[in-house]
Amino acid sequence: MDVQPVYPEKRLSFPEAEAKLTWLALLLDAHSIVDQGVEQELVGQAKAEGRKLACRKGCANCCRIHAAVPVYPLEMAGMAWYCTEETTGETREALVSQLEAFQEGNPCPFLVDDACAIHALRPMACRQFNVFDTPCAEDEDPFYNRRQDVLTPSDAFKNRAFWVTLPFYGIVDERDKEIAIKENHIHRQVRVLQQCNWKELAKKMRQFDEQRRG
Repeated sequence: MDVQPVYPEKRLSFPEAEAKLTWLALLLDAHSIVDQGVEQELVGQAKAEGRKLACRKGCANCCRIHAAVPVYPLEMAGMAWYCTEETTGETREALVSQLEAFQEGNPCPFLVDDACAIHALRPMACRQFNVFDTPCAEDEDPFYNRRQDVLTPSDAFKNRAFWVTLPFYGIVDERDKEIAIKENHIHRQVRVLQQCNWKELAKKMRQFDEQRRG
């Protein structure tokens, strides 16, 4: 691979969970790589063209209108774990209710009070979607009507991120990894967030709460 990033200190870490769930470290490493790539692109745009990121907390237009957010099996495992074991309080209650009531075409079920309830474990597609200069208008998808204002993620960083997740899919040999990346093997595993059965996740969260109570 042509990118060999060093994982920064800001890489998220859940030591106890990572000790139990070996796949979680793969996902967190991949997220760290993606985040590095995005940061590099943002800094580059700022220096070269003076562009500023328009995205801010509370700006959730993309969470409401994007109907084809790709989610990979490893990401789904991470999202399910985070919802089940890390969310708390009113956010958790709202999240369970939204997951139970979710229907395709609704805003993202993880959007609670105009903020992502799983921001730490949000999918790579969400991590990479960034808009410059002008915040999105209501119901606007800038990818289609002002593509020049949407960040283009680095292919090198994306491929490296996918590379580190391959053991989750049973691909551990270096040569097999090269082939999997070249032939887009992992992309055949993708699901669409809007089409997933999130009611099952809500059920799992309720069962977890019952077990914890006792």
